[in-house]
Amino acid sequence: MEELLNQGLAALDLPTANVCSFIRYGELLLEKNKVMNLTAITEPRDVATLHFLDCAALAHLYDFKDKTVADIGTGAGFPGVPLKLVEPSIHLTLLDSLNKRIDFLKEVCADLGLKDVACIHGRAEEFAADHRERFDIVTSRAVANLQLLSELCLPLVKEGGAFLSMKSVESEEEINAAKKAISILGGKIEKCVDYTIPGTEVSHRLVIIRKVAPTPKKYPRAFAKIKKSPL
Repeated sequence: MEELLNQGLAALDLPTANVCSFIRYGELLLEKNKVMNLTAITEPRDVATLHFLDCAALAHLYDFKDKTVADIGTGAGFPGVPLKLVEPSIHLTLLDSLNKRIDFLKEVCADLGLKDVACIHGRAEEFAADHRERFDIVTSRAVANLQLLSELCLPLVKEGGAFLSMKSVESEEEINAAKKAISILGGKIEKCVDYTIPGTEVSHRLVIIRKVAPTPKKYPRAFAKIKKSPL
């Protein structure tokens, strides 16, 4: 794992100073995964590439330095924790609806000595009530449809900031279908960037959505309404 991470981070022009922390994070993840469903990826090599380098790649594609970042539906800490390890200046909030995951992330942050990380148990649509338009960047690696994700994430983004959604390279139809919702919510698709994870032949897509106008106050709606009647 160490060699893969060193080579992969170097290929992304990212610092390798925290490779030991990545390795420890991998150990904690795989140990906890024995008693709790955190990831289906359990080979150390695949954890290094398909989790850590995949998430770290965002810091190669977008400037995170000194930014306030919210990672929505973070799960086992992706992409937020790898981003924090390659760009320690991030002011990071990790949000997840499952308290057991948040407890795990608190353990990870304490073990790795990560500072300026808030691990919050809650739903995005409820979190938005007190944190509306507070963040420079909102990220999500969630598998939910971009229409739905946009309503959960864009209300949290400051005007001029960005929502960064990690998607597959086959997401063209999904992205086109979400354009109306993104516009209603004050966003505009700035660009989509395809990238290959170092050490693999796997390609993913980063959708960069710029916040160009305030989100109307009525959004986000309750999750049941979002799911039943997408924008």
